[in-house]
Amino acid sequence: MTEIVHNAALGRYEMETEHGLAIAVYHQLRDSLVFTHTEVPPADEGKGNAARLVKAALDDTRRRGLKIVPACSYMVAFVRRHPEYRD
Repeated sequence: MTEIVHNAALGRYEMETEHGLAIAVYHQLRDSLVFTHTEVPPADEGKGNAARLVKAALDDTRRRGLKIVPACSYMVAFVRRHPEYRD
């Protein structure tokens, strides 16, 4: 399985895909991470890469004791489909 890396210096989670880098971008606001953008290389869309990346980012955010604020359309849709992240 592809490793997902938290790149705190750039404020994003990263995952190498077959055709480039997939990212979930955030900024920290007090005790929350506000996720503002999710991007997967076009050739890798529809393969579950974004879902794997976002799930790992949200799980890591929780492990770090921070709240999740979905602010990009993909992240909002993901949280709607996965009620376990709605807290």
